[in-house]
This record gives sequence, structure tokens and C-alpha cells, in this order.
Amino acid sequence: MNVTLARATLALALLAAGLPAAHADDAPLAHRIVRVSLDGATDKGTSGRLLLFAAPASAAKNGKLDEVDTNPFQPKAVSVAGREVSWIAPGQSVDIDTDGEAFPAGFSTLPPGDYLVQAVLDVGNDYNYHGRHAGDLISDVTPVKLTPGGSLPVLKLTKTVPAKDPWDLPPQAPKDVRDAAPEARRHAHAEVFQSPSLTAFMGRPVSIRAWVLTPPGYDPNGGTRYPVAYVTHGFGGGFDRFTGNIAFLWHAMTKKDMPPMIWVLLDESGPTGTHEFADSVNNGPWGQALTTEYIPWLEGRYRMDGKASGRFLNGHSSGGWATLWLQTRYPKVFGGTWSTSPDPSDFHDFTGIDLYAANANAYRKADGSVNPLVRDKGKVIATFETFAKLERVLGAYGGQLASFEWVFSPRGKDGRPEPMFNRDTGAVDADVAAYWREHYDISQRVKTHWPELKPDLDGKIHLIVGTADTFYLDGSAHLFKGTLDELHAKSDFRFLPGRTHFDLYAEGDDKQALLKKIAWEMYGVARPGQGK
Repeated sequence: MNVTLARATLALALLAAGLPAAHADDAPLAHRIVRVSLDGATDKGTSGRLLLFAAPASAAKNGKLDEVDTNPFQPKAVSVAGREVSWIAPGQSVDIDTDGEAFPAGFSTLPPGDYLVQAVLDVGNDYNYHGRHAGDLISDVTPVKLTPGGSLPVLKLTKTVPAKDPWDLPPQAPKDVRDAAPEARRHAHAEVFQSPSLTAFMGRPVSIRAWVLTPPGYDPNGGTRYPVAYVTHGFGGGFDRFTGNIAFLWHAMTKKDMPPMIWVLLDESGPTGTHEFADSVNNGPWGQALTTEYIPWLEGRYRMDGKASGRFLNGHSSGGWATLWLQTRYPKVFGGTWSTSPDPSDFHDFTGIDLYAANANAYRKADGSVNPLVRDKGKVIATFETFAKLERVLGAYGGQLASFEWVFSPRGKDGRPEPMFNRDTGAVDADVAAYWREHYDISQRVKTHWPELKPDLDGKIHLIVGTADTFYLDGSAHLFKGTLDELHAKSDFRFLPGRTHFDLYAEGDDKQALLKKIAWEMYGVARPGQGK
């Protein structure tokens, strides 16, 4: 559950500002209708999810703000309204009812005052996953004064979000990594493979994509073979967001801070979020395609060990769950997983919620108190309900909670996955939860199948999480550890005191210290006696 930080533009400014609350005794206002026109952003007709964002003008420094957007770590600081646009042509306009689909409430409840507003047409219907990105249409940030009964100006979609060169690393990337990027790029290979099984499932061409990074001194015609680390990203990641990782890995191997290995950086993103390389009735047989099609194909192209003792897994957050799943589902294929801060591996603690409890509710505990979802330094900064309702306004596809359902849920009569919980009330669907338990609760599955799994799985699970994980994922990890302990399984669980979801890998000034350790541990398995 790695909430992308790309949408946190307002983070610092809005932490202090916030939105003032409307008084409970204020009389209801008429719905605020805002007109949005397509005026210069493109010369072609288009469609998508129209989103309108509003923030207090006090959030801007020096009265100026480059963009108005949601911040997942201060979710109520910005008001958002949304609607679907089936078609809009240049010069045409559409109206958006800001009291229809809105978060945290309709715009008519906003207190009078000065605001900054911006419209975005999400042409890919993937704002929940990517935020605004290449091809989306945007208006200027527009100052408005809200008054009782007053109207808002027409917002004009005048710009298209430009594409970015993924190899142009941001200034905040370490200088040595930025400097290493050009050389790393020459040793990184985009490997795209059209999967027969996924194509058959979807009825259209579907490919598995990854970057393959070869180590210094690699000779494609030489006799030396290398262990392989299969890595996948968390929520919000993707194929074009691996370049910084590639530059870091190359730089670390050239300095011998990491051993010579081949790194395969797997893209697990898709229209519905992250498919997590699980075999799903909704997303298709991703695990099967990876293990029986893609990996054998790669091993025919590169000097890889080509055996379980030289194939390893690593991923963080949703990538942590994916790699934990792959190791437990395909234990004969992989020689070990190092999964960090994985999404829940035991659904008795799904970010603090017991999905199997009688009358389980995603929003409220049995005593009526709220279920938190995001914390920072011991302070709750977002609840499960807040997160779910913001996600619903941003769109039907690509959100973190909907992504879980696309992976874990049975298919409904409408062709979409069955919701695990009611978005209005939070009530958990017990039948759907039972399906999740039978098919994707890793702890339950390992417990049920341990006699057959033990010969190939025992000792291969390494799970690392912080005791202050931002999304409470340490709780589920403790339960999974308890299951393995009861089975007398060999495992490696590390609970790092005080670490969160976002600083788990850091030690001192080295933000990737943990990854370096993991790489040497993998290498020690593949090359006994040669690890650190």
C-alpha cells in the first residue's frame, strides 16, 4: 500500500492550512455548479473523469500555487468533486455539480472566503493510481471568492500535461545516482513479452514488462552466470518509474556495495491498480504467466543461474505482498523472498481490521470508534473511511482499495469484482471475505498446505517491517509469524523499531542500506560463503 507521493504537492503548505469546517447550524446552500470548457488543451474530442479541486488561498505561498491536488497524508485539506465525461470536443463545455460526487463534502458547505481551484480531465481514468500525468488536460489554477449564492467562473482546460523523460532523474535524487544514470541506461534492457495465457484470458494482446539490468563485466557470450533478483514495485509504481532504482543498483554494483547480480524490475501496474502477480479471476493468470512463460523466456536470453537457488524476490508494500505471494505460491521456482512492509498477509489484521469477525466493518470497530489507516509519529492522519471515500470520488479504477478487490474478490454478475465492503456504510461482505480467506490469505494458505509446501518453502521467507509502519502493516506480519512459528517453520522476521513505511530501508545517511544487506544475503544463498 505505497501511496504515491507524486500527488503530495500541497503537503507542507496544507499541513498548517487545512480546510475550515462549516458550522453545523449554517443553512444549506444551493448546489454549486461549475462549468468547464475544453479551450486549447487539445484539438481533438476526448473523454475521461473530470475532477475539480479547491483549496484555501492561504495554502499558497506568496499567493501563488502551481497546482491544486490531493495530498494522501492530509486528505481533507483539499475538496474534490468528480463526474464522468463521455465526450467533449474543442469549444464545448460540461457542467460539474460540486455537491454530487464530492469529498470530503459538497462545495456548498465550504465557508465563504478566498480559494484556489483547478480542473483536470483525467483522460486515462487512472488518477487514483498515477495522479495527473502525460495526456491529462488541466486548467490554470484560478483564484475565486466564494460567497453565499455566488457562482464560480468558467474553468478552461488550456494545457496538456507533458510527457516526461523517465531517465531525467529529479533534483532530489542523490547526485552520484543521477551521475550514474547514463551508464546504467546502457546496461538496462526493456524486455517486453506478449503472454499467451494472459492474451487468451483478456482476448487482446497482453504483455509482461520488465527492465533487466546486467552487472558490471557482464558478457552475453561469456561463461559466467549470475543470480537473479526479481523485484517489483509498490502501489503507484510502474515501468517508467524504475529508472532511479536502476541507476542506484548500477552505481552500487560498480562500487561493490552490492554483489554482481542480474536485476529484473517487474512492472505489476495495470488499469485496475496492481495485479501483484496473483492468478485472479478478474485480472488473469499473472503468476502462471510469470513463472511458466516470462522467466523461462528471460533465462533463454541472459546468463542467469536458471535454478531456484539463484532466483530471488524482493518488493516493498504491494510489491512486498506480491513477492511473498509468489514465493509461497511457487516455492519450487524461487529460492527466497525478502518482502518488506508487505500488504496484509493475514486478513485477521487487514490494516487493523479483522475481516472475519462477526459483523465486521471497515469503517468502525465494534465499539463504534473509527478504524485508522494512516499514521505518522503516532498520530492518526487518515481513517479507512476517509481513504475509501476520497478514492471513490477520484474514480472507479486504479485506487488502492479497489485494486485489492480486483486481485482478491470473486467476479460479480456485472463482470466487476465483488466489493469487499460497502463504500457507504463500511459493512464487510462476509461471503467475499470468506473467498479472500480461501484464495489469498497467505497465512491461512500456508497453514492449510504446509505439509506439501514445507520441503520447498521452509527457510525461504524473509519479512521485514517497521514497528511504526505508516499503514499498520506490522500487525498482520506478527500474525503471519505466529502461524509459521506454530508450524515450527524456519523463517526470518525482522521488526525494525520505530521505522515507518517510508524510512524502512534507511540507516543514517544511506537511504538504501537495507537493500544492500538484502542483496548480499541473496548472494550468500546463491554463492555460499561469498555473501557479506
